[in-house]
Amino acid sequence: MSTAPSETVAEIRRFNRFYTRLIGALDEAHLGAPYGLTEGRVLYEVAQAPDGLTPTETMERTGLDSGYLSRILKRFEGEGAMVRVRSPRDGRSVNIRLTERGRGLYEDLRRVAEGAVERLIAPLSIARRQRLVGAMRTIEASLGSEPSSRIGLRAHRVGDMGWVIERHGALYAREYGWDERFEGLVARICADFIEGLDTAAERCWIAERDGVRLGSVFLVKGEDDGQAQLRLLLIEPEARGLGLGKRLVAECVGFARHVGYREITLWTQSVLVAARRVYAAAGFELVESRPHRRIGVDLVGETWRLRLSPPTAA
Repeated sequence: MSTAPSETVAEIRRFNRFYTRLIGALDEAHLGAPYGLTEGRVLYEVAQAPDGLTPTETMERTGLDSGYLSRILKRFEGEGAMVRVRSPRDGRSVNIRLTERGRGLYEDLRRVAEGAVERLIAPLSIARRQRLVGAMRTIEASLGSEPSSRIGLRAHRVGDMGWVIERHGALYAREYGWDERFEGLVARICADFIEGLDTAAERCWIAERDGVRLGSVFLVKGEDDGQAQLRLLLIEPEARGLGLGKRLVAECVGFARHVGYREITLWTQSVLVAARRVYAAAGFELVESRPHRRIGVDLVGETWRLRLSPPTAA
């Protein structure tokens, strides 16, 4: 095994000292928050999972040992920021989830952190910012094993609805020739979601890797009590073939079961072959097909349904 030259090791250690001092990584209260960097990382990872994480998943994402993580979780639980709930995916397990207080703490910390970065790079020109980001990506690619390849799912936040609308419009225009009427339809769905959002029964998941959005899906109330609708499933071309569509649909189904919906329906088009395969694999059944020109082209709209519990006997 080769040994790194001493000057290389010294240079890396020098950079580490510079960077930890720059971002305040060794401060007891990171970015002015009442938590250190490690506690802030735990808060971040749990916040990215709308249904929470198991303790094992949290260990894997943070790299912390069980004893250290347990102490951090106990602090957050004691302060009312986190709570343990039964996992919607496995009734034998528990998930760590943020409370409303915890979500508020996370949003406060996120805003402070983003503001600190904005102030840090404010003096830099656009070209220097691009070189800075490129250098960071080079470091991550050179030293990371897989962190940059992991796609995470998180709840929506400000700016995501605009992205959902733009990407649906652009992708479907390019791949199927649909015009701005489809983009308008997506815009109305997003507006209705935001204006009438019931956080106890409705969700949007955004798939993201290294800060780049790669997909979306929504679960909203249906027309009837006990019925939910799956909407706006989107996978960016570079993320296709990775099972992401299956993950997003599984999140919807798991959440719907947890909330207590009786069934999930969705409306799609017969030409969307890949999406139809995902729905069929998740247990959805095609219940109706009907030709239409809702977005200005000849299509066959399809209604699919997944029953989550047997119907009540009359």
